[in-house]
Amino acid sequence: MRRAVCPGSFDPIHNGHLEVIARAAGLFDEVIVAVSTNIAKKYRFGLDERMDMARETLASLRGIIVEPMGEGLLAEYCRRRGVSAIVKGLRSSSDFDYELPMATMNRQLSGVETVFLPAEAHYVHLSSTLIKEVAQLGGDVSDFVPRSVLKRLQAGESPAAQSRS
Repeated sequence: MRRAVCPGSFDPIHNGHLEVIARAAGLFDEVIVAVSTNIAKKYRFGLDERMDMARETLASLRGIIVEPMGEGLLAEYCRRRGVSAIVKGLRSSSDFDYELPMATMNRQLSGVETVFLPAEAHYVHLSSTLIKEVAQLGGDVSDFVPRSVLKRLQAGESPAAQSRS
């Protein structure tokens, strides 16, 4: 079985993420969407809510599993889960410059390869950070996120926003 992982904080998951995950699902038998938590970040949505949003929006795709990545190195997570590839979407050359050293380190630590998928042109400007900022300031982000995410963004401040979950 060809198994890949698409890691990310997905705070929130947006259409650019969904497009890359859907393409990965066409390349691999199983794709694990590993929702990560970085204690240095402040999240708008807690881990459980981020996982729920991912599950809701990816439910129609076959071969997708959404789970928390947990603590530790991505390379070790891949080894534990029998993952042969990490799939990363790239929006620009700066994404590549950021991701390449990590891809090389992951390969050296565990033998896992990284597959880079270029973002579709109409998604290259999307980032979770920008979407949260625009939504917080009252902007319309309905073209950039799934409906379930939009509802949560419009619901106002999430209780998880104060915690680092």
